[in-house]
Amino acid sequence: MPTSPQTPPRIRPGTPIARAWDLFRRHSGELFRFVGVGGTAYLIDIGLFNLCLLVLGWPDWISKTLATAIATTCAFLGNRHWTWRDRIGSAAAHRQYLLYFFFNGIGLLIALGCLWANNGLAQVWPEHFDNPLAKNIAANVVGVGIASAFRFYAYRTWVFRRRQEA
Repeated sequence: MPTSPQTPPRIRPGTPIARAWDLFRRHSGELFRFVGVGGTAYLIDIGLFNLCLLVLGWPDWISKTLATAIATTCAFLGNRHWTWRDRIGSAAAHRQYLLYFFFNGIGLLIALGCLWANNGLAQVWPEHFDNPLAKNIAANVVGVGIASAFRFYAYRTWVFRRRQEA
């Protein structure tokens, strides 16, 4: 039976597509808030990284580490008070902050790993990989992209857990 523009197509229950759609539908609100907070932190991260790298002439790994530390603090506040505000309850902020920074440390290592891989490629093909654009793509596109998927799972699973019902 054809569907009209007003009727969404039917998805058979139990199929991988139906399970994925259900998972997306259940978590879409927090996912969109996470992306909003993360987008703001991402702009802070990129801006500080490029300020330190291009204007101040700092080494790329120091620039990335400082930019990530500052962006992480901003993201923590946004995620704690907006993305997962319904999950914090009486949870101690210092515990959440330590866990948040721990998982962001792993995310930073992922981004630095991509940056170091780029630096290794720059030894072989300096004309393609030894420039600010390549460093930005390695650290801020590939590295942050992979790290963001890891962080979303880690934050919602271990940092901002659901309140325990009494």
